Amino acid sequence: MCWITVLLFTLLATTKSQTQTCKMIGQTGFQEFSKDGDLIIGGVFSMTSSRKLIDNGYHELPYTYCKKMNDRELKFARIVMFTVDEINRDTELLPGVSLGYRLYNGCGTANLVRAAIEAVNGEEVKVCSGQVQAVLGHSSSGVSAYINNILSSLSIPQVSHLSTCDCLRDKKLYPTFFRTVPSDRFQVIGLVQLMKYFNWRWVGIIYSQGFYSEEGTAEFVKEAKKEGICIEYRLPYSKTSRKKLDVIVETLRESSSKVVLLFVSLTFTKSFLTRIAEYNITGKQWIGSESWVTQPDLASEERRNILQGVMGFALPRASIPGLSEFLLSLKPSDVPESDIIKTFWEKFFGCSFSPSNTSNMCNGTEDLHTVSSDYTDVTYFTAENNVYKAVYLVAYALHALLQCVNGSNPTTGKPCVTKKDVQPKLVLEHINYVNFTTKNGAKVFFDENGESVAQYDLVNWQIKDDGSIEIVNIGHYDTSLPDGHKFKLKDDTEIVWGGNSLEVLKSVCREPCSPGTRKAINKHKPVCCFDCFECPEGAISNQTNSPDCLICPPEFWPNEKKDKCLPKPTEYLSYREIMGALLTGFGCVGIFLSLLISIIFLTHKETPIVKANNSELSFLLLFSLKLCFLCSLTFIGRPSEWSCMLRHTAFGITFVLCISCVLGKTIVVLMAFKATLPGSNVMKLFGPAQQRLSVLIFTLIQAVICILWLTTNPPFPNMNVNYYKEKIILECALGSAVGFWTVLGYIGLLAVLCFILAFLARKLPDSFNEAKMITFSMLIFCAVWITFIPAYVSSPGKFTVAVEIFAILASSFGLLTCIFVPKCYIIIFRPEQNSKKHLMGKIPARTL
Repeated sequence: MCWITVLLFTLLATTKSQTQTCKMIGQTGFQEFSKDGDLIIGGVFSMTSSRKLIDNGYHELPYTYCKKMNDRELKFARIVMFTVDEINRDTELLPGVSLGYRLYNGCGTANLVRAAIEAVNGEEVKVCSGQVQAVLGHSSSGVSAYINNILSSLSIPQVSHLSTCDCLRDKKLYPTFFRTVPSDRFQVIGLVQLMKYFNWRWVGIIYSQGFYSEEGTAEFVKEAKKEGICIEYRLPYSKTSRKKLDVIVETLRESSSKVVLLFVSLTFTKSFLTRIAEYNITGKQWIGSESWVTQPDLASEERRNILQGVMGFALPRASIPGLSEFLLSLKPSDVPESDIIKTFWEKFFGCSFSPSNTSNMCNGTEDLHTVSSDYTDVTYFTAENNVYKAVYLVAYALHALLQCVNGSNPTTGKPCVTKKDVQPKLVLEHINYVNFTTKNGAKVFFDENGESVAQYDLVNWQIKDDGSIEIVNIGHYDTSLPDGHKFKLKDDTEIVWGGNSLEVLKSVCREPCSPGTRKAINKHKPVCCFDCFECPEGAISNQTNSPDCLICPPEFWPNEKKDKCLPKPTEYLSYREIMGALLTGFGCVGIFLSLLISIIFLTHKETPIVKANNSELSFLLLFSLKLCFLCSLTFIGRPSEWSCMLRHTAFGITFVLCISCVLGKTIVVLMAFKATLPGSNVMKLFGPAQQRLSVLIFTLIQAVICILWLTTNPPFPNMNVNYYKEKIILECALGSAVGFWTVLGYIGLLAVLCFILAFLARKLPDSFNEAKMITFSMLIFCAVWITFIPAYVSSPGKFTVAVEIFAILASSFGLLTCIFVPKCYIIIFRPEQNSKKHLMGKIPARTL
């Protein structure tokens, strides 16, 4: 119905001319209050509501009956009257010009649109030139949209005081629409910032039908998504649908979100709270929209459990001097021609101006101070202040339009206009430039979209022990402030939380991923319902909700919580640990025994057993064994550049010296046996000089190999981070593996040669039985080093060094024990056997 009316009137308006007339068809007579003036302001209000159609059984034309009175809309209309009178008394604003008004009442959208048409054209047949310079209203966003579809075609400005739908800021659709109330978009952004502040990332929404709720909810969802706030559910509420209510109740009981945004209009809020109170829904933090969050009359006894702790943004409270007295001084006699005032009066005082058996007679002198209603609530003004600003807005636009300096308007530079020439389109042009401050300190100006500055108070419902309700201001939201300062809580205000909670409720789908884990989005769930995975081995995360884990540098390793990279502990064979101390002890014992045996041999060097076993090579062998034992000590301790080069080269050279001595002794044994044969002079070929030379040559060969190794690619200290993940192995890298295995192979070659020669000499006469001991010692030596190779390759970290030291000590002890201990035993414990006669007597008689 309303769209047909809009369409017809728009067609008429777009084809109008100076001689064309238009007449309202159907119901008229919506005007309730009027005042003459040079310039007229129109206003459309819903002082009555709950429209009911009376068809009269087709005997008369049907008409609508409005059975409910809206106190707040009456207050808005009266504020227009008050403000117009105040402006007319002002000698500086619009001097010489009087303002008048035509205020209309409509019940239902269709009649409200008709009321707007009547405001523009009047009730009688008129030339379609317009009757008002601007139209104030309406409170509803949907109705304002319909009205502006009419007014925009006539370039008549419309100023709303409560139409908050963000959809109305589209200047292509609503080019003449302005408002003194902030757009819901600002409220929505404030609500999102509120939830972000308290870390409410998982919320539910209940909304109602209509422009206000549907558009506001859609805008909230869009803005919430930008801030990482997820919507668990978004449910519509209907006054008449039981099924929708059941769905809401079931969802509230089963949902995991603790915060519920009730984005509904005031009339729907009363119905919803009354019905939902029956189900005893607890544990929820309710967030209210601006439309109802400051209405204390909602707090009936059955609703208090829900409303305790409610939060929401409300228009700032304001004081308007003289308005309270004006509203409460109303008498029916002030507006004798108004039937609606009498109807309201009868409602306020439960009386009747017509004789009735059911109620008292009204005398018109009753005191409104004794009445409790939206109209008489004058403790503070919020929406009322927007009506006050709307009237002043039109007045200041008219004032700017009528200014004249040197024949032109100072604002636009166009020719001056008199009050008789004022047209709505000129008023519309000047509204865009308005920037003023009202008498109560309210600043009014508009941006390019016709939006005013958004300022809200954050309120908290606190129900006292006596059942009284107190709506406490706990913060504010001001879009004129810079980013980061728009939303702020008051420091000294106590907040009451919803759900009977003593502290702020947590409302998240998933707790934040702690440091040491990474956040992974689950494609099948909302972005807030992410998964947390522990960082893999060797990686950390040091922030909450970190999207990735960071790999620690090679020298570092994560701590147990995996939130910090710590330097890896270093490992090397130390003198201070048990294994290092034991190996050091065995090395020292070997040195001591070698030294002891050297002393014994030195003190008994003239005895037959020492002379018979080549004392010179014996002393050189003992010296080399001392070096071998000392060499083992270079493998213990923190590797350094010098220790790495020393340990391998010293080991190679001293062992070659040792094996060379053993090899020389073996050759001497063989040569001595051959020398007993007739005509043999082999001993001359391998005398003391040749023995020394052979030892020197064998040792020099190893020395040359070591020099080449050290000059080309020497061993060096290395931090091995690959063998163990959680620690660093300090080791001596071989440098050239070829050099290391050449040194080791040369030692092995000499050892095998020595073993073969000693094996061949094992059955010689007993006086030369040293060959048996050499054979056994070489067998131990070769067994140790053959076993060493796989053990060396497979041992980890410091155990590699321990295996090498063990091989050195074992082979050295083998040589020392097998070759020298039996002789020392004879020297010390069997001295009678240490004689030439005894040694010679052991040679059996044989024919050579």
